[in-house]
Amino acid sequence: MKRLLDIELQKLWKNRSSKVLIIAYFILLSFIALIASIKFEFGAFKLHIAEQGIFNFPYIWHFNTYIAAILKLFLAIVIVSMMANEYSYGTLKQNLIDGMSKKEFIQSKFLTVILFALGSTVFIFIMSLILGYSFSSYNEIGIVFSDLEYLLAYFIKLVAFFSFCLFLGILVKRSAFALGFLFVWNIIEGISIGLMKWNFFKDTDVAANVSQFFPLESMSNLIKEPFSRLSVIKNVGETIGGKAFEKDYTVHYYEILIVLIWTGIFMFMSYKILKKRDL
Repeated sequence: MKRLLDIELQKLWKNRSSKVLIIAYFILLSFIALIASIKFEFGAFKLHIAEQGIFNFPYIWHFNTYIAAILKLFLAIVIVSMMANEYSYGTLKQNLIDGMSKKEFIQSKFLTVILFALGSTVFIFIMSLILGYSFSSYNEIGIVFSDLEYLLAYFIKLVAFFSFCLFLGILVKRSAFALGFLFVWNIIEGISIGLMKWNFFKDTDVAANVSQFFPLESMSNLIKEPFSRLSVIKNVGETIGGKAFEKDYTVHYYEILIVLIWTGIFMFMSYKILKKRDL
């Protein structure tokens, strides 16, 4: 296992564009801390973002993982390019000639996916602790380490999304087309959900129950938007009509299971395609 991972890391580190994207990704993640310095002033109205409770424990786990998940496209580009380069540079064929099996090849890619997801999760964990202890009004241990299921959801979400990107990279072979397919698939899911809500079922509950099994939608459901949990947003909701912002923010086990099943499907299909393909 360590040998397979070492091979992949050497490939990535020797590729300048991949190295730049990986470094840029973690730099961008650290920019979440800059939100604390954002201030708005409109005459007598003053708003300091950090004072609205976004860095309070345990809310910070929800907020930071949601924001960080938006930036996952940077590593997705690395994953897709990593697979496309195997074909364009002939390293895949060379690895197989050197004795690596196709199963080991897929395993090495999946290990890289897990490493990226784990590295990002640990980074968010450390940064959230620093920001939380710097700005949170609640520092009791029981509160600090509650809601850590958002970190688990974040890790699983990244593993699934990167596995999808890996599958597209193997399927299409070219990084630009693979990313284009990812974008188109996202649009297809959005249109399908919209049609279910307004034309077919006209029942948002039924549409949500069906769409939760879509690959990208299932990943999105792991970490719901956190903004409506803020007191300032809740106050606005109460002002304009009461219960407009009520939502279930829980990370449910069945949502995790759906995403894990999709991850297994992506990796299985990746192996099947590679196994049947004439290299």
